[in-house]
Amino acid sequence: MPYDARMIQPFRDELTQAGFTELHTAAEVDASVTQKGTTLVVVNSVCGCAAGQARPGVALAVKHPLRPERLVTVFAGQDLEATARARSYFTGASPSSPSIGILRDGKLVYLLQRHEIQMMDARAVALALGAAFEAAAGGGAAVASTPAAGLELPARV
Repeated sequence: MPYDARMIQPFRDELTQAGFTELHTAAEVDASVTQKGTTLVVVNSVCGCAAGQARPGVALAVKHPLRPERLVTVFAGQDLEATARARSYFTGASPSSPSIGILRDGKLVYLLQRHEIQMMDARAVALALGAAFEAAAGGGAAVASTPAAGLELPARV
């Protein structure tokens, strides 16, 4: 049974306010991720690592000058059909919420999964994504092992 829409609206708003388009159906997912170019797909969720690491990290990362052309999100536990379809593009990976994928021309070039996100803070998520954006923009598979050069992060408080 899907989550109550009222309960998760603030979690959705964090990403839409950062420029993401919500996708609610499999057809919307297909239409978005199969377009030529790059797409950042966030599988959003209610868990603590989505709240503390994934959403804040993604919001920082999309300020990068080489961010993907399209920013889209589905909500696990709410957009059931859209989430299943988005995950189907994450080839070779087990379902994970949250998860953050970069697709180029409908093909996965980078994936950050829950087990990785849980070990990071929001800054580390943003830096990993920034490096992945840079690699994806260069046409290669994104292996984000170095800090992103084009991402200006606020100093830690």
